[in-house]
Amino acid sequence: HGGPFANIAHGCNSVMATKLSLSLADYVITEAGFGADLGAEKFLDIKCRYAGIAPSACVLVATVRALKSHGGVAKADLNQPNLEAVKAGASNLVRHIDNLKNGFGLPVVVAINAFPADTPEEQAYVEQVCAEQGVPCVLSEVFAKGGEGGKALAETVLSILDDSAEVQYTYELDAPLTDKIEAVATKIYRAGRVSYTAAAKKTLDELTALGYGKLPVCIAKTQYSFSDNAKLTGAPEGHTLNVREVRLSAGAGFVVVVCGSIMTMPGV
Repeated sequence: HGGPFANIAHGCNSVMATKLSLSLADYVITEAGFGADLGAEKFLDIKCRYAGIAPSACVLVATVRALKSHGGVAKADLNQPNLEAVKAGASNLVRHIDNLKNGFGLPVVVAINAFPADTPEEQAYVEQVCAEQGVPCVLSEVFAKGGEGGKALAETVLSILDDSAEVQYTYELDAPLTDKIEAVATKIYRAGRVSYTAAAKKTLDELTALGYGKLPVCIAKTQYSFSDNAKLTGAPEGHTLNVREVRLSAGAGFVVVVCGSIMTMPGV
């Protein structure tokens, strides 16, 4: 993992690191940080496209705690059993599965990252949700049991690998920058519309005039929601994506689109 957080940057390591790994190992596992709406989207739409590579499978990591949080439970209460909250928050997991499986067209396995406070009923419900979505689900107990705790997940990943998988990109590079932003907003975030500040609109026009209009877009927004509002949990639809600012990362080869109140300096 190269450290560039997917809420403010591209969320994955370098093309060189991945290609080096692919030349040295039979299987390569790489991270695309934060939610699949951020890390996976940027990994697939930016990095894989530039590098000419495609993953043979995606591991979507879920926790019972996160689903409770999306179901409305306060952080202080996440260790308490609450099957109803898991059910309420499961829409978030379903959305991520749908984006990866149907949006990008890739094989998916869900890994439940086990926590000590999880109940068997809560974990079983997550497995049920995944079965309904037609994807395998495996309990990962690496934290508690080391390598043994990850064996079942590894075997499941091997069973779904598809070396012929091709990424169905969210947008075409030839599309205008605003069309690319709106494609991510509507297809991945399920927003109803995109709103631009005057400054953001001006920068988009300037970048297009300068010849940068065919670059991919790297959207900076909160990792806590599909929207740009951290408090809008679950699987919101029809919301407005608010574009505050646009910046050019010419060396990296993408246009950064800053949304909502996200701060681009980690820790601020």
